[in-house]
Formats: sequence, C-alpha cells, structure tokens
Amino acid sequence: MPCAPASQAPATGVVILLACYQGGRYLREQLASIAGQEHRDWRLVWRDDGSDDDTVAILHDFAAAQPPGRVTCFAGPAGRIGSAASFLALLRHAAPTLGAHDIAAFADQDDVWLPLKLGRAVAALRGAAAAAPAIYTARQVLVDARLDPLAISPALVPPTGFPASLTQNLATGNTVALNPAAARLVAGSAAPPGCQHDWWAYLLVTAAGGTLIADDEPVVLYRQHSANAVGAARSLLQRAAAAVWRGPGVFMGLVRQNLAALDAQRHLLTPQACRDLDAIIAALQGSPRQRLRALRLPGLRRQTWAEQVLFRLWFMLG
Repeated sequence: MPCAPASQAPATGVVILLACYQGGRYLREQLASIAGQEHRDWRLVWRDDGSDDDTVAILHDFAAAQPPGRVTCFAGPAGRIGSAASFLALLRHAAPTLGAHDIAAFADQDDVWLPLKLGRAVAALRGAAAAAPAIYTARQVLVDARLDPLAISPALVPPTGFPASLTQNLATGNTVALNPAAARLVAGSAAPPGCQHDWWAYLLVTAAGGTLIADDEPVVLYRQHSANAVGAARSLLQRAAAAVWRGPGVFMGLVRQNLAALDAQRHLLTPQACRDLDAIIAALQGSPRQRLRALRLPGLRRQTWAEQVLFRLWFMLG
C-alpha cells in the first residue's frame, strides 16, 4: 500500500525519524521497542526507500495500533536515494515542526532500543543551552542477528569537538538525537555526497560551535548482521584494523570531501572553525612542513594512540 504525504502534526517532545529499506525481518522488534519506551512523549515519522518486502505493511499495521497521528509516513522524495539521504530528507521534513524543547532522534530499522533510550537523550539535551546546537550519542550493546550479546561499544574520550570530528565519526546514528538548534542547522545544510548522516550531523554541529554529549550508558541493542549499512567494531583494536584495511585513499577522500562541504558553507561555522579549516585545507595543498604544522592544531586527533599514529601517517601521505 503506497503512503500518502503526511500532514504537519504538532511536535510532541521527541520526533523519531525512521528510514527503512527491506526491513521486514527485524522491523517488528524495533517498533515494539519504540512502543515500549519509558519516555512516552514521542511521534514517529518514517520513509521507505522502495522496499518490495513487507516493510511498508508492517509500518501501516504499527500505525493503526497507535493513537491517530502518532505514526506518519513521509512520502518524498520519490525514488531510491539511499539510507543517509533518506535520514536527511526526514530531518528536513521534521525540523520545522520541532518546538522549543523538542528533539529529533534517528532510528535504524534493525536495532532494539532499551526502554531508557529516549528518556536519557531527553534528559541530556535538556541540560544543553537551548540556543546552541547539541547532539547526543551513547554507547551500544553489540549483538548478533539473534540479539545475543557480543560486546559493548568503546567509551568516548575527549576531544570530541571540531576539528576532531574531521578525523572520525563518534556519533553512532542509531543513538543520535538532536536539539532543535542542531536539527535546523543540519536540515538547512548541504551534506557532501556519500557522507553518512550521523557523521555529517556531528561534524557540522561541532564546527558550528555546538557540543557532542556522549552518554556512557548503552541504550541500544546494535544488531550486527550481513545487511548492515554500517557495522560497528567490537573493540579499539578491531576499529584500528578496519581503518588499516580501508586504507589512506578512502579515508583521505572522505576528509577532503568533508572539508570542501564545510568550506562551501562557512557562514554556518564559528570563526575559530573557519581558521582551523583554512589551516587544514592549506596544509593538504601544501608542503610536508605545512602538514606537520596543521597536525599540531589542538583537537586534530583520533580517540586512541594507535589510531592517531595512523591518522598522522595518512594525513602526511594523503
């Protein structure tokens, strides 16, 4: 059953943004976990990216079991656009409806939320300055396809602002929530092609002078399976190994792409972020000495010593 464009419903605390594609295998468990949240003040807006399984039927059934207007479908844009673009389209649709104290939360179709997830995000973002953009992320329990535990995702350590956000993504999308200032900032920006929605949100919020709030409590059962759009490393060693496997070409290509996207939207950034941006762009276009000087910028580093060594090598070569 195709969905009709959703009307603009009044914001009700948390707007959950669910992007779907061929999600029928796990979607019911995720929807049940959303319905079971301790924080009850939520509404769900979903977009399907062209599934031919029972994804859309499952969502319509779920909507019918909820109060009218609590679960709505966003029909546009038409056609297959991919996961990241789908999430960003949902955010652009929802951001204008957010009230002064509301938040927007991304939801993956194949995870299971722990009952405290939304409540912890609401409490954390309530403590942030309302006028400044803030993005919340949390640890996850990594599980297999049957939800058997595998590991806990690594805790985050400072720095977690800009320009550290250029070096790696620390905001895992299935835990991310944005306050209204952050939601409108990201919704009004142009993300670079191929960039994940969560990394772009983290990068832009921090470059605009906002904060990343990292919750040390796991809030999601993050299902690891063969169809993950993006999986998770189970340890710091595994994360470093994955980075080595990807190689400098892929990584530095993403860095350059993100730098170009920020450079094209300098009006969104703080003066200090613009100065850091200029130094990094000039270094990548200049001599080895300029690159070494750029590597001394405060905060331009990854989470662990091993990752930082690799980052420095790739920055010098790339």
